[in-house]
Amino acid sequence: MERFATKSQQYEAVVRRLRALLEGETDAIANAANTAALVYELVPDLNWAGFYFRRGDELVLGPFQGRVACVRIPFGRGVCGAAAARDESLVVHNVHQFSGHIACDAASNSECVVPLRNQGTVVGVLDLDSPHVGRFDDEDRQGLEAIAEVYVAASDLDSILR
Repeated sequence: MERFATKSQQYEAVVRRLRALLEGETDAIANAANTAALVYELVPDLNWAGFYFRRGDELVLGPFQGRVACVRIPFGRGVCGAAAARDESLVVHNVHQFSGHIACDAASNSECVVPLRNQGTVVGVLDLDSPHVGRFDDEDRQGLEAIAEVYVAASDLDSILR
């Protein structure tokens, strides 16, 4: 794996590779699968990277890399549901201190969740988990928001939201 001086440089490299990987492909599921795989491969200290997509008033598991996961998460519950309901990215240093945390994997200790927006509406989230408390910070949030933007721009999200 390449070494970078800063997290920002690392995320810039991931964004460049993701743009190239998704170029010319619009299938939202295929793009989510490749995005999750790339993030899981290139972002260190993760035990889960993947997507949840909105179905009514809940989030349903999409493509991911890592350990098994919860299949359905109500809007407003857990870190993913809270990020979707608030329409804002959340960095949680210790998930065990997050009110309403859903323990899909007991090995996860920190989390970063970024909403996916299509035409101004939250249609899902990009979710990363780590076994390390304090793994994520504002640089991670910004990098993951950039990754989410590339994914959304490349993908026909209407096709999976029907």
